[in-house]
Amino acid sequence: MAEPTMDSLLARINELAHKNKTDEETAERDHLRKQYLKLFRESFRSQVEMMQVYDKAGKEVTPEKVRQIQRDKGLRDD
Repeated sequence: MAEPTMDSLLARINELAHKNKTDEETAERDHLRKQYLKLFRESFRSQVEMMQVYDKAGKEVTPEKVRQIQRDKGLRDD
């Protein structure tokens, strides 16, 4: 089975939130929320790791921790 998308997970979570809740539905909703948060965090982390920050003068001021992650992934050669 294919990995669910954030949109499909969110739609199902909202569907379950509007119903009368059985124990099974509550457990499913909790599981789906965990999956959604995992996907959200992975996506957000990827975006942060890909960014470069510049000041007004045009000098790069990307935090060193992010630069190192980019070097480790082969995204930087400096």
